[in-house]
Amino acid sequence: MQCQPASAADVRRLALEMPYVTVGRGTSGNPIYRVGGKSFIFFRNPLPDAVDPGTGEPYTDVIVFWVGSEEEKQTLVGDPASPFFTTSHFDGHTSVLLRSSRVAEVSRQKLTQVVQGAWLSRAQRRRAEAWSSEHVPG
Repeated sequence: MQCQPASAADVRRLALEMPYVTVGRGTSGNPIYRVGGKSFIFFRNPLPDAVDPGTGEPYTDVIVFWVGSEEEKQTLVGDPASPFFTTSHFDGHTSVLLRSSRVAEVSRQKLTQVVQGAWLSRAQRRRAEAWSSEHVPG
């Protein structure tokens, strides 16, 4: 059985399926998904830390996902075949990056886990515990 590839629209849909989510806009109008006033996913502006190796131009399609720990971050970015990455700008920051143009390399199941994990890492403790008790087995 083959896994369904994810899309950038899935990122938006999955983020909005989580409870207590609000959507703000960044300086360029990019969406910022928040829970309790804290961002958990955002589509960031082009910055010089993430550039096309061929042209040197900043990527224009980077999505930032918060993660629960440095260990989780390293699990996502540690595989050279993984589309998740980080840059020195995010050293010490528990988040990973993913280009919209590479979202299809991630299964919908994996993307769902990453989005839910991002939300859980930023939600108020009681909200995270309540959501987990209803959605996480065991």
